[in-house]
Amino acid sequence: MQLAGSKELVSGVINNNLCIGCGACVSLCPYFKSHKGKTVMLFQCSREKGRCFAYCPKAEVDLDNLSQFMFGKSYGNDPMGSYIQVRSAKAGRAVSLKDFQTAGCVSSLLMFALDRGIIDAAVVTERKGARGNPVVVTDPAKIPLYASTGYSASPVVAGFNEAVSSGYKKIGIVGTPCQVTAVTQMRTNPLEVEGFSDTSALVIGLFCTWALDTMSFEKILKSKIDVAKIKKYDIPPPPAEIMKVYASAESVDIPLSEIRAVIPASCSYCYDMTAEFADISAGVFEGREKQNILITRTERGEEILQAAISAGFIEAEILQAGDVDGLSQASMNKKKKGMAKCRDGGLINREGGLSLLRMNSDTFNFYEKL
Repeated sequence: MQLAGSKELVSGVINNNLCIGCGACVSLCPYFKSHKGKTVMLFQCSREKGRCFAYCPKAEVDLDNLSQFMFGKSYGNDPMGSYIQVRSAKAGRAVSLKDFQTAGCVSSLLMFALDRGIIDAAVVTERKGARGNPVVVTDPAKIPLYASTGYSASPVVAGFNEAVSSGYKKIGIVGTPCQVTAVTQMRTNPLEVEGFSDTSALVIGLFCTWALDTMSFEKILKSKIDVAKIKKYDIPPPPAEIMKVYASAESVDIPLSEIRAVIPASCSYCYDMTAEFADISAGVFEGREKQNILITRTERGEEILQAAISAGFIEAEILQAGDVDGLSQASMNKKKKGMAKCRDGGLINREGGLSLLRMNSDTFNFYEKL
């Protein structure tokens, strides 16, 4: 991994519209802040190498290094990344959840992990209108308060940094693929800090096809509904082509053509739909009402999920390969588009400048031929 500092982060990532506002560079020092979904640099910094650059999921992401760290092997070409098991799941009887987005699995896993001491803090996202802000939760009973899905970019990794600074040692976090990549960058100790300790204890990744620019999304919402009263968002499966926005006493349907117009440019470079470097990845199981798909990728993820199933927090069944053909195809479509965008922009294995991605030649050649 080629390391640099804040100057290169600003010039190579933020000024080139690659930043997604994940918050990985925020709450590390006084220099970077999140503002309405944007990452801004407040003061100049002269450090040649910094955590801000080293943690960024849009700068010098060495896929082989991350894959070796997580799975003990080079990065390959599986559409959904490396994994142990794929399951259909929903919240179990041990959890009394009345209001969740789909099947309640993410909330149930966090509640279980907090209740059993597997994690001592959970970093989740609080949604207020179009905006999302990170929240550190230590009480299992409060997890359902943050169960709804939002589509705007959120600096949730800044919440992870805050949890580390607050002294938590076993942190759980829920994030999108880019946010999960940032946490994984942290876990590899890229600056080789002496005495480093990995404080992540459970990383849950959310399936993601795109996020939305917060300020632009908020502008759309304000023209159609009382933003302060928004309770929930939902995108029904095709052929609906709408986003449903629910407020206290009303709902509106917004054409996806309007929504897609405010997708940040950074999302077009994304190659990861299923959060490949998470312990457990979670998403909607299209075609099965009130069911999640859970993908366990690491031994600790599989152990935690099995324990949650045994304790009645999750109900699940193992899926066969054919059951996830649609997800696999969608993942590959996103991977092909993202890799092509990075390649065409000269952002893979670049010599003499900043690369977004670095990978082995076999994997690079595989995607180049698609």
